[in-house]
Amino acid sequence: MKIIVPMAGRGSRLRPHTLTVPKPLIPVAGEPIVHRLVKDIAKVLNQPIEEIAFVLGDPAFFGEDVVESLQKLASDLGAQGSIYRQDQPLGTGHAIMSAEPSLSGPAVVAYADTLIRADFDLDPEADAVIWTKKVENPEAYGVVKLNDLKEIVELVEKPKEFISDQAVIGIYYFKDIGVLKEKLQEVLDENIMNGGEYQINDGIKRMMADGRIFKTGTVDEWMDCGNKAITVETNGKMLNFLQSDGENLISESVTLENSKIIEPCYIGEGVILKNSTIGPNVSIGNQTIIENSTVKNSLIQSASTIKNANLEEAMIGNHAYYDGDFSRVSIGDYSVLE
Repeated sequence: MKIIVPMAGRGSRLRPHTLTVPKPLIPVAGEPIVHRLVKDIAKVLNQPIEEIAFVLGDPAFFGEDVVESLQKLASDLGAQGSIYRQDQPLGTGHAIMSAEPSLSGPAVVAYADTLIRADFDLDPEADAVIWTKKVENPEAYGVVKLNDLKEIVELVEKPKEFISDQAVIGIYYFKDIGVLKEKLQEVLDENIMNGGEYQINDGIKRMMADGRIFKTGTVDEWMDCGNKAITVETNGKMLNFLQSDGENLISESVTLENSKIIEPCYIGEGVILKNSTIGPNVSIGNQTIIENSTVKNSLIQSASTIKNANLEEAMIGNHAYYDGDFSRVSIGDYSVLE
């Protein structure tokens, strides 16, 4: 089994945080989004992973430190880590084809801006599986249309009339991804674009037209990391899941001075808390200092200093300095507010 992870985009909706850090590498509950996603997929598949192929963008943004972290992630899962570059932002289909040498055999394709909680077996009769989640407002999503055999027969983007309430979340399984590669090559050769981009859906639709059987794999939880508000919400959900799983989320090296932690919280190595109340649903990166503050439902990265703050639904980057009384603040790396 292989996992193909397109992650070339910078993530404009999560600025200013993605001005210096690629969105898939922003930590949620103490671990980068892409790391959590890949580990959760490996857990769901419950079979050996031979290769994880990451599709990155501009080397100036996705540098050697990113490459090293991803190769270590693959190695830790017993897999070969392959790095590819998407030289132009030309869509999901183009991103997958950027990893063309790895497109053979059974594989999962997963876009690295989402997190899941799921527990199911892949349908052995299916040529492909599209992960979906039941949503209350399907008109805002791409959804799947099913026939009487519960097979996917159509993909519909933001339907004006009800088609189904099963939204596509951006994770796919192919019994042989070489078939998708063949169809996407046709899309590229015929220059079939939607919104100025080559889309995975056009390759999938050609597979369906050939009679390939697509089934759904329904996830229990689908957590997006598309913008600041949703990422903070996802951080809180993930903390609750990890606490329920029995994970230890608070480092033994945390310094507590007249401070209280209301769990669940992730608190990294070397964090100093003085005269503060932290939690619930707060993640704090390594070496951050918080003084005279109340913080809840927030995400604070590493090596930052927070003073005299009353934060809720806040997102603060690395090496930031914040001294003030705004609450729903969102500031990126190396920012100073005082």
